[in-house]
Amino acid sequence: MKNKITLIGAGQIGGTLAHLIALKELGDIILFDVASGIAKGKALDIAQSAPVNGFNVKLSGTDKYEDTKDSDVIIITAGVPRKPGMTRDDLLSINLKIIKEVAEGVKKTSPNAFVICITNPLDVIVMALQKYSNLPTNKVVGMAGILDSSRFIYFLSQELKIPVQKIKSLVLGGHGDSMVAMLDHTFIDGKKIHQCVDEGMISKNKLDEIVNRTKKGGAEIVKYLEKGSAFYAPAASGVEMAESYLKDLKKHLPCAAHINGQYGVKDIYAGVPVVIGKNGVEKIIELKLNKEEENNFKKSIKAVQELFDAAKKIDPTL
Repeated sequence: MKNKITLIGAGQIGGTLAHLIALKELGDIILFDVASGIAKGKALDIAQSAPVNGFNVKLSGTDKYEDTKDSDVIIITAGVPRKPGMTRDDLLSINLKIIKEVAEGVKKTSPNAFVICITNPLDVIVMALQKYSNLPTNKVVGMAGILDSSRFIYFLSQELKIPVQKIKSLVLGGHGDSMVAMLDHTFIDGKKIHQCVDEGMISKNKLDEIVNRTKKGGAEIVKYLEKGSAFYAPAASGVEMAESYLKDLKKHLPCAAHINGQYGVKDIYAGVPVVIGKNGVEKIIELKLNKEEENNFKKSIKAVQELFDAAKKIDPTL
C-alpha cells in the first residue's frame, strides 16, 4: 500500500511540494484546493512528467475533502501569502478563518494523519489548527525552523565560501522577526562560529548582519517577487519533515512543536529541535542555552504569545 499524501492549497508551495514528493516517490498525492481547476491542472501537469523523471505515483486534484480521506500525511499551505508591506501579523485574521475550515475538513476525513502546517503567521496558525481540529499535539506540527536554519546556513556558506554541508546550525523560537539563531550551536567545519570570529574568518558585524538577514529572509523574497512569497525552500523543508515521519528516520529537526514544560514554557507552539519518526513528534530535544540565547528565546515566546492573544480576540473560541 502506497502512502497517501494530501496537500491542502495548490498554490506555489502546494505545487512545488507535489513535484518534490513525486520525485522522491513518497506516496500518492492529492492536491486539494477550493479552486479545483488549479489543483487538477497542476496534478495533471506533474503526472505527465512521470515518464521523463521515472517516478511511479498517482497524482490527482480535488476540492472535496472526501477525496482526501484516510491520508497518512497532510501538508497545509492554504491561506493568503504575504504581499509587499504586509506583516505576518496582518495575515492573521484572513488565515485564521481559512485554517478553521481546513481543521474541520481534516478532523472529519483524516483524524490519524500527521499534519504539517506551513501557513503564516506560522506558530499561531499551527496552534489554532491544533485547537480547532483537536488532533493530538504530537501529530500537528509547523514547518519554520528548517527553513530559517537553511537560510542562515546558506548565507553563512556564501560569506565564508564554504559548502553548506560543512555548516551545522539551527534557528529556534517563533517564525518571525523574533526568531533566534543559535550561535552557540553553530559550527563551521567542526569549529564554533565564535572561534571563527576570534580568528578573523568572519567579523562580528557581518555575523550580526547575516542573523538579521535570516530574520527578514521571507520579506526579502516577497520584495523581489512583488506578487508572491517564497515557495521552493519552504516546500523542500516541508518534504524533509514528511519523509522523516513516513520512513521513521527519527531526524532531529527544528520545527514549531507543542512545548509543554520544556525550556520552561507551557502550552505553546514555537520552534524547538524535535525528533520526527513514525509517531510524529516523538521527542523535544532540550538544548543547553547560554544567557543570551535564553533571553532571546523568551522574547520570541512572548511575541508568539502576544500574537496568539490577538488571535483569541479575533476568534474567542480559541
